[in-house]
Amino acid sequence: ISGSSSIATMKKVIQQLQLEARLHWVKVSQVATDLKQFCLQNAQHDPLLTGVSSSKNPFRPHQVCHFL
Repeated sequence: ISGSSSIATMKKVIQQLQLEARLHWVKVSQVATDLKQFCLQNAQHDPLLTGVSSSKNPFRPHQVCHFL
């Protein structure tokens, strides 16, 4: 039983290694440069940086109507 379980374990390891071998690797420095460029290009559309107008903000506090 232990022999067949070790064979199954080794098959899983081989499958994982084959999967990792097919991955396209990119250097972290290149990814960081691309991410920075993307952020700078899209900064004008980022509501965290530019803010949201009160008329378009779905989370604005609602006005309460008071009756006397």
